[in-house]
Formats: sequence, C-alpha cells, structure tokens
Amino acid sequence: MNSQTTVEKASREPEDSLAPAPAKGLRGHPWLTLFAVAIGVMMVALDGTIVAIANPAIQQDLGASLADVQWITNGYMLALAVSLITAGKLGDRFGHRQTFLIGVVGFAAASGAIGLSDSVTLVIVFRVLQGLFGALLMPAALGLLRATFPAEKLNMAIGIWGMVIGASTAGGPILGGVLVEHVSWQSVFFINVPVGVVALLLGLVILRDHRAENAPRSFDIGGIVLLSQAMFCLIWALIKGAEWGWGDYKTLGFLGAALVLFVVFALSQKNVREPLIPLAMFKSVPLSAGVVLMVLMAFAFLGGLFFVTFYLQNVHGMSPVDSGLHLLPLTAMMIVASPLAGVLITRFGPRVPLVGGMVCTAVAMFGMSQLSVTTGTLTMSVWFGLLGLGLAPVMVGATEVIVGNAPMELSGVAGGLQQAGMQIGGSLGTAVLGAVMASSVDNQLAGNWSAAGLPEVSDAQLEQSSSAIEVGMPPIAPGTPPEIAAKITQVAQDTFVSGMGTAFTVAGVVAVFAALVALLTKRGANAEAGAGVGHI
Repeated sequence: MNSQTTVEKASREPEDSLAPAPAKGLRGHPWLTLFAVAIGVMMVALDGTIVAIANPAIQQDLGASLADVQWITNGYMLALAVSLITAGKLGDRFGHRQTFLIGVVGFAAASGAIGLSDSVTLVIVFRVLQGLFGALLMPAALGLLRATFPAEKLNMAIGIWGMVIGASTAGGPILGGVLVEHVSWQSVFFINVPVGVVALLLGLVILRDHRAENAPRSFDIGGIVLLSQAMFCLIWALIKGAEWGWGDYKTLGFLGAALVLFVVFALSQKNVREPLIPLAMFKSVPLSAGVVLMVLMAFAFLGGLFFVTFYLQNVHGMSPVDSGLHLLPLTAMMIVASPLAGVLITRFGPRVPLVGGMVCTAVAMFGMSQLSVTTGTLTMSVWFGLLGLGLAPVMVGATEVIVGNAPMELSGVAGGLQQAGMQIGGSLGTAVLGAVMASSVDNQLAGNWSAAGLPEVSDAQLEQSSSAIEVGMPPIAPGTPPEIAAKITQVAQDTFVSGMGTAFTVAGVVAVFAALVALLTKRGANAEAGAGVGHI
C-alpha cells in the first residue's frame, strides 16, 4: 500500500470511529488528562529556550566554543525534530500512554545526567538523548487529548496546549536566569527531575491507554535513516560554513550530500508500504504552507533569541535574572495574546491572524536590528513585546492549519510535522544566524581594531579574538592596561552589535516571506471535527 492509497483510505474512514469514549473517575478524565500531559509538554518546550540563558555560563565553565554552544541547542532540536514523526507512529502502534510515560522518564533521566556532566561533549550527548525522549512526549500528548476530548471541546484543549508551549518557550529565559544566577547552570537541568516525577505519577493515575484502530505493523527504517542523515549534513554545513568558508569543498560537499539525501528520501517514500511521511499529504496547499510557516517562524524566533541573551548579559552586563526579566514583555505578551489569537482564529479563520502575526514579527525583528550598546530598557521592551504579539497567532493557529487540513486518520503524522517544523526551523535559525554573525565579525573585526588605534596583532590572534566577540565577550588578556582594555571592549561590543543587527535583518526578511506564505493558509476540512492525532 503506497502513501497515496493510505491518504485516500484515511479520508474515507468514518468520523464516528474517532469519537472518544466517555470517561469515569480520574482515569481518562479530559481536563485532568490535559493537566497531566501539559506538565510533560511544558518540560520539553521549556528546555528549548531555557538553555539559552545558561549558554554563557556553560561556555565559561566548560570552556566551550561558539560551535559547541550552538550544538547544545542544535543537538537537542535536531534529535527532537528528526524523531517526532517516528515517535508519533510508535504511539499509534504501542499506545500513547506508554509512549508518553517512557518519554517522561527518559527526558528526566537525561536532564539529570546533563547536570552531572563535566565536559561540553557529555552535555551535547545527553542533550541529544533529551531530544529523543522529548519526541516521544509531544505527539503522544496530542494523541491522548484527541482520544479523551469530545470534538466540541477539543479545539479549546488544543488551544490551551498551544498556549502552554508558547508560554513555556518564551518563559524559559526568565526561569533560566533565576536558576543560573542564584543556583547554577546545572540546576536548569536538575529541575526537570522532580517535574518529571510529578508528570510520571499523574500519568500513571490519570492517563488512560488508547490503541490505534489501524496500528502500523512496520516502520520505515530506511526513511528514518535517510532523513536523519540529510538533516545532519544540512545543519553541519550551516554551522561549519563560516569556519570552512561557504565556497570550501567541505561545505559544498555536505550541502550537496544533504540535497541528494533529501531527494532520495522523497523518492523512497513513494514505494514504502507505511512511509515515514505520506507525501500525498502535501497535495494540500494549506497544509504545506502551514508546515513551511512553522519552519520560518521558528527560524526567526529561536534563531534571534540565541543572540539576545548574549547581548543582554555580555554587552549590557546584566545578570542572568535581569536579562530574563528584560524578556518578560515577550513572555507576557505571548501569554496574553495566545487566547485572543485562538478566539480570532476560531471566528475569522487562520489566514488574517497568521499574516498579521508574521508582519508584527517582521517589524519586531527589523526594530531589534537597530539595538545598540546604549539602547534603553523601554525600547527593548517595545520590540520584545511586539515579537510576542506576533508569535502568538502562529503558535496557537498552527494546529488548525496543519492538522485540520490533514485526513483525520493521518492527523498524528500532521501533528508530528507541526512540531518537527518548529524544531527544524529553530535549529536552522540558530545555525544560519550564527553563521551570519561569524561572517560579519570576521569581515569587520580587523578594520574596527585598526580604526580604534589598538596595537597591531597577527591574523591568528584576530581569529582567536573573533570567537569571543561572536558572543559579545571582549578578548582582554590579563595585565592589559585599562585604557587599552576599554578600547578592546568598545571594539568587541560594536562589532558584536553590528553582526547581531545583520542577523536580525535576515530574520526580519524571513518573517516577511513567512507572512506571504501565511496567505496560502485556510481552515481545514477537519477543523470543525477537532484537530487530533491517533487512530482511536
């Protein structure tokens, strides 16, 4: 059976077979189920950004390079993104309750292991494991909601679920700042252990087992391997491109390998009985637009957020808590705007709110490109708040656009695509904007150094200084006279801010393109019946 037949068969399945059975008592209660899965989902979403505020402390404590710091974020996002669709099928086959609980235990255990790590290599390894177990949580949570909520209340549950993700994603830097400043960077990971225990206990008591009616009997191992290899080649080329040179044979080789692997993966999906991603789904233009929109939104948001923490801490000299509090307008606006966005999307459809949201995001990014060493709190708050206002409709509306335009029996795959799009976009954004920053610093540092009247240094010394300046740190050697140190600090901060401005400009252009893509979205045929996952 090919993917086209799978989609056609799914679209003919009667919707009555998808109706959840009524719950009695605690086990399977819809709102308690939402509460239980929200704790696990919150833990995963929080870790997507909470580490950003801890990156400077990790870098200094473990002696990590910029590429190492990027891999702490990229390893997590990439493992999560590559595994999401496969994890969704595992939930369909073996039950979403079991998959969710295994994900909770593994995620909490990996978090504890990171806190005990004494090298950046171990941190990256366990972050990858975190991503793998986190991937089990996300589709399983949607599957459990779809199985327990009646259709008329499912959209409300999905809206709250989306708000938890948005608030957790935006609130990560604040919680991270408190923990890093008052405890340690390790506490950012240790906190997941007790949270995981609570999620596990609630899950054991509340969650009810649901099995797929037409569970998959095989898995597309070849597709999983091809997609993983393609993503690795792409991200590795983007991260190393600035170091190797964009015209270097190694960079071009990895990019070429990624392209070939993506093509082979797409061709392989046509001939697999149970493909990893049924390509016939993408015949729906709104669904395809929704996935692209998630990638572009996350590219701009998470890629830009990577540099904001370095800007606040290393350029403005803020403590981790202060830098987190300066991002409060972003978090608060997302929490306030998410329910409003849900109401607007329900009443008017997703197109206008999504286009408006991405326009606000673009304006915020272009505004943030003008941040300087002397920018005040009020100006920063305006741009951060506008960014939160723009992101909220996309966070909340993506489920309706993607899942609502997929056949009901393939909404698990669609839910995986939604989350995978966000994680891939964040990973790409961090890599690409990191490469933009590195390139900008390399191009400007020598001229800025000379213009400041600083003593001449070798190319090797300048290259070494670039690594520090890329995260906003002035490369001041011990014993440097105060007047020279002040000039080096000024050069480092000006060069960093200029590179950050270029990166935000790129993010703004991406957001403009995302607004155009949002014009192709519309309410799905399955939206009225509720956007869910799993074959109940």
